[in-house]
Amino acid sequence: MDERKDFGKAGEQLAVDHLEAKGFVILERNWYFSHKEIDIIARDRNDIVVIEVKTRHAPVRELPEQAINRQKRQFLIAAANAYVKYNRITLEVRFDIVNVVYESGLPNVSHIRDAFFPTLW
Repeated sequence: MDERKDFGKAGEQLAVDHLEAKGFVILERNWYFSHKEIDIIARDRNDIVVIEVKTRHAPVRELPEQAINRQKRQFLIAAANAYVKYNRITLEVRFDIVNVVYESGLPNVSHIRDAFFPTLW
């Protein structure tokens, strides 16, 4: 793996640790739909949560929700629909972002619930 992928994987592991500490049950990591990937799929009580992880070095130039453009949102929505249908899930689906920012070598993890909602474009 290259340095950038290792950095991203380390951020994803911190995100998983953070989510599990909050009581989330991790169902999938690096789940593929077509040729794209969902970082984490988890269960939080009665919700299925599709989680995009953004790992960055400080200073950060854009908010995590700004880093997920319209095309990425459309993909995540389509992938979530495929996952729900394939697994015959009847729970509500929500879309969260976990942001991992390294500053002075130390990670700061933040979690944005309901980062976006599936809407008609």
